[in-house]
Formats: sequence, C-alpha cells, structure tokens
Amino acid sequence: MWRLRKYYSPPIMDMEEANGDLLLDHSTRTTTPQHGTPQSDERLSKNDLITINVSGLRFQTFEKTLARFPDSLLGCKFKRERFYMEDSNEYFFDRHRSAFESILYIYQSGGRVKRPESVPIDIFLREMRFFQMGDDLVEEFWISEGYEKPKETILPTNTSQRRLWELMEYPDSSLAARIIAFISVAVIIISIVSFCWETVPSDAETTPSTLNVTSGKEEGRTLYNPFFWIELLCIVWFTMELTLRFISCPSKVTFLTSFLNIIDFIAIAPFFVNLIWADASKSSSSMSFTVLRVLRLVRVFRIFKLSRHSAGLQILGKTFRASVQEFCLLVFFMAIALVLFSSGMYFAEQGETNSKFSSIPASFWFVLIW
Repeated sequence: MWRLRKYYSPPIMDMEEANGDLLLDHSTRTTTPQHGTPQSDERLSKNDLITINVSGLRFQTFEKTLARFPDSLLGCKFKRERFYMEDSNEYFFDRHRSAFESILYIYQSGGRVKRPESVPIDIFLREMRFFQMGDDLVEEFWISEGYEKPKETILPTNTSQRRLWELMEYPDSSLAARIIAFISVAVIIISIVSFCWETVPSDAETTPSTLNVTSGKEEGRTLYNPFFWIELLCIVWFTMELTLRFISCPSKVTFLTSFLNIIDFIAIAPFFVNLIWADASKSSSSMSFTVLRVLRLVRVFRIFKLSRHSAGLQILGKTFRASVQEFCLLVFFMAIALVLFSSGMYFAEQGETNSKFSSIPASFWFVLIW
C-alpha cells in the first residue's frame, strides 16, 4: 500500500516539446470495427505513422515513438495486432479518451507520467495497466501523485523465526499477536501512570523512590514499595519483548539502528543502570543523586513506545519529519518577531523607573507569552 508523503509534481511539458509526435483528429468513427491483419513488418519502418482510434478520437504517432517501450501493448507489434482494423488502417481501442492522451504522452516524453486533472487516479491506473506500461512507470505515476513507495517487507527465512517475528512485530497476523500487542500497550500505560503517580506528595513521602536507594534501611523499605514492583514487572515485560524481537529479527543491523528499537532500549536501560549505580555508590554524594535524577527522567521516553502500536502516531511522526524545513522557517520568523517586538518594548519603557523590561532579553518572556 502506498502512503501519502510531501506532494511533489514534475514540471509539465508542452506537447510541442515531444517532437510534434501527437496529432489529433476529432472526427468520429462511423464504420463497424472489424479485426484484420496489420501491415507486414517489411512495410513498417520507424518513420511510419500509426493511427490509433480511442473511442472515436484519433491519434497519430510514429512507430519509433511507440518502440521506446517495446514491452507495452502499443510498443509491441504482436500485442497490438488484435486491435487492428483493416478497413480503416488503424488500431481501435474502446478506452478512456482523456487518459489515453497522457498514456501516449508517456511514449513521447520518454517515460514522464502526468495524469490529467479530470481523470480519477483509479481510472488512470486501470488504463496504464491495460496498456501494459510496466511496474516502473506505475511507480513513477505514484511518485508524481505525491505517494511514497512502501519499504519491502523482509521476513526471516527460518520458519520458527518467521513465526516469532510475525507474532511480535505484526499484530494483525494472528489472534495471539493481537493479544501480545494489547498486553504491550497495557504495560506501557501502566508504566507511565506509575511514573507519574509516584511523584504525588502523599505517596512520595510514604514510599521511597526506587531510584534513590542509597542505604540498607531504604533497601529494606523498597521491598514494600508497590511502585518498585510495578516497575520491576514492566521492565521484565519490556526486556522479554525486546529480546524476543531481537532474536527473531531478519536483520540485526537494521534492528539496532531503528528509532523505535532505540526507544525500547532507552525504556529499560535506566532500571538496570540504577541497580548497578546504587550498588557501586553507597554514598549520598550530589553526583550520585544527579545521575539518578537524570536516569529517572529518561523513563518518560516510554511514552514513545506507544507509537509502535499506533499507525496514526507513526504518520504524525513522518509528517513532522517531512515538514522539517517548514518548521525551521517558522522558528526563524518567530525569532525575528521576538527580537523586533522585544526591542520595541525595551526602548519604549526605557525611561520608566519601575519598568520590568530592564533589557531586551528580559522582554523575551513577555513577548512569548503575550
């Protein structure tokens, strides 16, 4: 399935740029179509004119123009033979007129695909397949319409490994895969709720944080901390899920460089680093607490794990990635407006004794908020 990406449309060429190959005759066909035999190959040459009648609208082009795509219906003499009308010395096709103009333009332009605005995508695609334009031109058509070619799905060759990979990676492949995906989403939500709930003042005072274990007394109290056990169960599930996906993945390099897999690793790394750090450093130094606070903050990245199970979030992420230049341009103009209005406010209030705008940077906050 093709996905919509940032729109791109190739430049439109005039028909005159195609060496004048296209000739239109708007006269209608009155004779009854009769199948016959086309001219012999000896009589045909590259400069011979070929007349093509599409539902009464006649087109003329050179044999050499159609020969640019020899595997297509019009480019192969033997394929188009059954559409030849001997009485009128032309090829007759009961097809879509407007779509055929662009089909013929593909031959004339050497492969440039441009759909008429009046022809729907499904009709134009059906006409391209009827005239056997090939997969490369169909792909070019999708690109010209602003769609992105999906990446080819690579599955493991081993049967057991492939089943495990489909079970962990493709929720729609089976009922068991849906159940695992549901459990994963539930564990992610529980982990995020626990991360937020343990910061509530009443709970934070009665239950020591799992990331601030620095003494034997607190280690004993941690065993009775419900947030610790919730965190432990979530980490066990995340670790098992990541391990099974790594074992069954078809490409280890691609797996390790994937953004979502990096997020999965970041989601479980702070827990193990905290255990190692707590055992190695029993002191209450400021550096130890700083590192533990940073590790605790990293846990918030688990919310990005939901994007693995949501196609909408993935589309939103790709939309942001495709609009990076526009976002940079927006930030640039916002910075200009920020400096401009802050400067105006500073110089306007410069003579006031109780002015809060003591400098241009001090005026940034007021401009950003208001």
